Amino acid sequence: MPAYQTPGASGMDVCALLDTPLTLAPMQRALVPTGIYLEMDQSLECQVRPRSGLALKKGLTVLNTPGTIDADYRGEVGIILVNLSAQDVTITDGERIAQLVFCKVEKANLIQVQDLDASERGQGGFGSTGLK
Repeated sequence: MPAYQTPGASGMDVCALLDTPLTLAPMQRALVPTGIYLEMDQSLECQVRPRSGLALKKGLTVLNTPGTIDADYRGEVGIILVNLSAQDVTITDGERIAQLVFCKVEKANLIQVQDLDASERGQGGFGSTGLK
């Protein structure tokens, strides 16, 4: 079962459920099974996030971070891991590979318009506000 490792933790650590160890070569990715199935209130989403220690020590991270598990999804939770290190990394059964954070979701009601109100930023993006 996913579990909070400390009283102040925001995310629940989730473990790999593997019959045999899984080795990822540098830049290789894989969908790692967890054996977990969720049913959540419709106002929630579950975000899959990397574990910082795993990223720092082994170079493993969640590829689509944060990954979203929608409230109406009923399949097995799989974690897409990628090895960003220069060495092979082996994942074993029961190893904590990611964390799950549950968040409230606000639903937006989009309206199509021809023009947008002006803003100070305008269309500037991708670093247009500077570095410092």
